[in-house]
This record gives sequence, C-alpha cells and structure tokens, in this order.
Amino acid sequence: MMEQKYLYISGVRIDKAGLKDVYNFASESINLKKACLIISINVDVLIKARKDFELKSIINNSELVLADSRILLFSSYLLGKPLEGNITGSNFIFSFSDWAAKKGYKLFLLGAASGVAEKVAEILIKKNSGLKIVGTYSPPFGFENNEDENRKIVKIIKECSPDVLFVAFGVPKQEKWIWRYKDEYNVPVSVGIGATFDYISGNVRRAPIWMQKFGLEWFFRLCQEPRRLWKRYLVGNTIFVWLVLKEFINYKFGGNL
Repeated sequence: MMEQKYLYISGVRIDKAGLKDVYNFASESINLKKACLIISINVDVLIKARKDFELKSIINNSELVLADSRILLFSSYLLGKPLEGNITGSNFIFSFSDWAAKKGYKLFLLGAASGVAEKVAEILIKKNSGLKIVGTYSPPFGFENNEDENRKIVKIIKECSPDVLFVAFGVPKQEKWIWRYKDEYNVPVSVGIGATFDYISGNVRRAPIWMQKFGLEWFFRLCQEPRRLWKRYLVGNTIFVWLVLKEFINYKFGGNL
C-alpha cells in the first residue's frame, strides 16, 4: 500500500493524499479484493467526531481519509503539514467515474431519496462513455434500524458484485453502516459520499464556483437553510478555529491549552 502521511486535528486523522493517491489505492484494493473504506471529512464531520467516539474510531482506522474542505486545507498549511488538496465529493465522483470508466471498474450507487441514485447514474454514464454502473438502491427512511432491510441491501450489493460502492447516507450514518457491513458485502472500495447525489441530481444547489474556491460553500448553504444549519456552521466553525489555534500553539511553541 502507499506510504501514509497524516495530519491530526483534535485527534482526528486526515491523510495527505491527492487524486492520484486515491486512484493508486483503489486499484490496489480492487486487485487484492480487500474490503476498504475511503472517508471524506470536512469541519462538520471533524466536530462530530470529537464527541462521537465510534465515528472517530472509524475515521482513524479506515484505509484513506480525504479532506473535503478548503478550511481544512488552509489549516493544514498553518500547522506546517500541508495536505495535497481539497477533494470535494461532487468533483471527486465525476473524476473518479471518468477514471473508473477507463479502467473498466464497476460502480454501485447507494442512498439518497427514491429515484435520486438512478438519476445520478444516468448523469454519470452520459458524461463518461463506457462507465459501468451495475446497480443503484435508495433504502427507505429508518432502514438502519431494520435488520431485514440491511440484509436486503447487503444481498443486492453482493449480487451486483461492484468494484466500488458509493454510499450517500450522510455522516455519521454512512460511515457506521459501511464499517458494520463492509466485510459482508465484500466490495473492494467503499466511499462515503454524503450529500453528493443530491448536488449532482440538482435536488440541492451548490455554491457558485468563486465561493467554492474561497472556501465559502458553507456560507452559501447557511444562507439557504439558516434555521437548520446555523448551529452546525456558526458554532461548529467557532469550535474548529479554537481547535486549530490549540494545535498551532502546540506546533509552534510546544504549549498546552
């Protein structure tokens, strides 16, 4: 496997990996037929992991952890351990699908509301000639507490035998579900993809390109849903700044806060 280099913020691991590293890792996992997990984290996921010890353990023990946030990227430079880049879910799945089409790898899309995964599959196939999407499934609300439904999902995935599984349940549900069942459905590469299906299908609007470049996508989402997201972004981002400040002081002066 590729040499791993890490950045830790408040004990949560982030790998210094770019797209080329992801492709190399995925190819090797598929060749070895070993069930592996790729996680993308942003500030919100990092804040959740501080209190959710199960999520934190899954992140720190998964095979690859990617930064899906320009704020994390900026912070890594401040802390003297620059990450390779910011890999956003929506951009990542398009790049990955193009690469998978050329390699002949098979994909399965799991999650989001009824009909969304199918629409995303159509968009990806139209954009990437020869892409093999062998199945899609959108489980009903509350499926995670229904073992019969979970067994059904595992069975559907195993029958389709994909090389890569994209899971869009949201954090931390998708990470916990993958970690629980990945050795059963035995797909070489599982990727937690969050709300990416909703963005690609058009169910949720993405921020303009200029806002994405300046790390302001969170502000765009906050303006869209202030009542639901104010605590996540305003409180969460404030906590994150404090955490990075602590890491910076330890890095520069070896102090403790």
